[in-house]
Amino acid sequence: MKIKPIAFDSFGARSMCTAIETKDVKIVIDPSVALAPKRFGLPPHELELRKKEELWSKIKEELKDADVVIITHYHYDHHNPNEPEVLNDKILLVKHPKNAINFSQMRRAHYFLSLLKAKVEFADSKEFEFGNTRIVFSKPVPHGKDSKLGYVLEVLVEEDIKFLFTSDVEGMPLNEQVEFVISSDPDVLFVDGPMTYMPHIFGRKLLEKSLENLNKILEKTGVKVLVLDHHLLRDLNWRAKVENLLKKAEELGVDVKSASEFAGKPENLLEARRKELYQKSLD
Repeated sequence: MKIKPIAFDSFGARSMCTAIETKDVKIVIDPSVALAPKRFGLPPHELELRKKEELWSKIKEELKDADVVIITHYHYDHHNPNEPEVLNDKILLVKHPKNAINFSQMRRAHYFLSLLKAKVEFADSKEFEFGNTRIVFSKPVPHGKDSKLGYVLEVLVEEDIKFLFTSDVEGMPLNEQVEFVISSDPDVLFVDGPMTYMPHIFGRKLLEKSLENLNKILEKTGVKVLVLDHHLLRDLNWRAKVENLLKKAEELGVDVKSASEFAGKPENLLEARRKELYQKSLD
């Protein structure tokens, strides 16, 4: 199995787009990219706008020879209704558009799915096989600390190794978000990390619960590589915020990285540096 991060927050824009290649099938998960409309009271910087376009071009390139596309939920950094033709003739495994969903995502799902010329399967709690490659979906789990922002699907892809993609769980503060991960026992785990950049929403108790759950995963699974990204990488000091987790991982021999590090690239936290980017433009 080849695991290739295509676009992530550590690359410079909001995304978790990942490509998986096995001997049987090429899968692209959540092919989209977006920017925070406001951060530090500022709109996206020109560097962010250019990076978004660059990453979207890379996503489209990956989609050309993809067989299966997975949509874990209907936020714009995970699905793109503006160029539906890039998904033509693919097999789409998607979050159910009517069950376990909030109104905003239901409306977006209806519009997005109406545009597609592709085979669409609702994937919630289901399992699919492509040759010797197995794709297993969790039940819908809350997007973060509760269901206010809707629900997402966690995804396991299994061939010679097991790869698990949590989607937007915001650090997994809830036990129901952790259950699928522990029962799946992945080798490589891509996690949407805690939302430490918004402490007024994601406070200390939620961070402590997230770290407790991530520690539990390290202890109860055979995970070898843990990638933390997305919400967490909107914080320049992310490593300090999860310092104890990093120590625990080191003790257990688990390699913890951002998605950009996993891809062998330097971190490029443009959103977290937005104020600095504007200041440099003025200097």
